[in-house]
Amino acid sequence: MEPSRNAREASLLQAFRRLPPDAAAELTALAERLAALRADTKIDWSDSWSDEDLKEFTAASARRVEAEEPEERH
Repeated sequence: MEPSRNAREASLLQAFRRLPPDAAAELTALAERLAALRADTKIDWSDSWSDEDLKEFTAASARRVEAEEPEERH
């Protein structure tokens, strides 16, 4: 019997299943490290990405996707 999931958990699981194996392994390791933190542990988010960081990452991701597309689509 499969445990019931809320919409957020189901969405996360679907996204996780679409990841390449290496990325899924990295995400699993990160989740395990975060789960191992004590409940009273505070996470310092001061190194969060700026809007400029996000723009650069998005542009680089788009270039990577375009480079990976089959040549016949161009």
